[in-house]
Amino acid sequence: MRKFGFLVHPLSLEDIKRYEPGAADKGVPLIRKILEWMPPYKVSKVENVVGKTGEQVEGYFIGIGLLPDQMLELPRDSVMERILRGVDMANEWGCDIVGLGGFTAVIGDGGITVAEHSRIPVTTGNSYTIAAGVQSLLRGAREMEIDVRSASATVVGATGSIGSACAQILGNYVARLKLTARNATRLKNLARAIGPHVSAAVDWTTDITAAVRSSDLVLTATAATSSLILPEDLRPGAVVCELSLPHDVSRRVATERPDVLVTEGGNILMPGEVRFNFDFGLPKNVALACVSETMILALENRLENYSVGRGINLEKVLEIERLAEKQGFRLAGMRAFDKAITDEQIAQTRAYARSARAAAPPQPMSAGGASQ
Repeated sequence: MRKFGFLVHPLSLEDIKRYEPGAADKGVPLIRKILEWMPPYKVSKVENVVGKTGEQVEGYFIGIGLLPDQMLELPRDSVMERILRGVDMANEWGCDIVGLGGFTAVIGDGGITVAEHSRIPVTTGNSYTIAAGVQSLLRGAREMEIDVRSASATVVGATGSIGSACAQILGNYVARLKLTARNATRLKNLARAIGPHVSAAVDWTTDITAAVRSSDLVLTATAATSSLILPEDLRPGAVVCELSLPHDVSRRVATERPDVLVTEGGNILMPGEVRFNFDFGLPKNVALACVSETMILALENRLENYSVGRGINLEKVLEIERLAEKQGFRLAGMRAFDKAITDEQIAQTRAYARSARAAAPPQPMSAGGASQ
């Protein structure tokens, strides 16, 4: 039976306390120091991953015990050494392909260095994350009665591998597309590159707040470790799709903006009855899109470096979307802030949005072009 490995790590101190209740009475500095000392380890064995075609695989979740900010702040060589050790463990356990989850896909060059040193193929899972993110945002627009063809959209983190690909796809759905990130030069180059190939009017800015305030639809795909999207910045009735972990959207939005729909974009419902043998805080048979891509490639016997590097091949995004459908993987129910969103809650949000839009002053039209 083919096997896959997938690297995971805690996203917050709350994660650590949930996974290891004994950590609750320890101080934050001690917890962080323990994490720095921890070697990679086996989190769980994943069993009974059965595709719609009847193919079956199993695998391992492998823990890299560092928080996101530690991965960014500690010496790169030290962090990379742990990631490569985790990949070696997957190989030693007979895995045929390994996926890089969370910030293990962010460090360095998007998996290229890991792939060069790995004895088995590597993927970041970004292709399916992109496909699922766009699907989730468009589903949210339908639920909130937004006419996508006349809508304004913003991609936060647009110059990253996930953000840039999402922008290229969304640019052929919406009327106006704004790209935002920290680096003005990269934004300008991206806007020039995709502008001729999309139907939307393309604009860019380094001012995230201004971009969000001008948009009906917002997709976030950053490597930030703190909230970027605040309740006061969102347009009445807006939809926000998060592809970032930790979350880019402030939890204040949940209580202060009942008219706004926030959805986690990368949650996938898997076929069959999968046994993760570990609680990741997701519903039964639901996995992140990056994990799902790794599983799909193993099911399809596509044992190759797939989503690797900063640039994403849009053909692979479309291909993994087709393979996911073939194997019975599909969008899971909506979630926001780590909780499920019921149909009743969506209906209530939609009603609040109608009232908020009716009370809001008219929004000025945004022309395409460059801005700072």
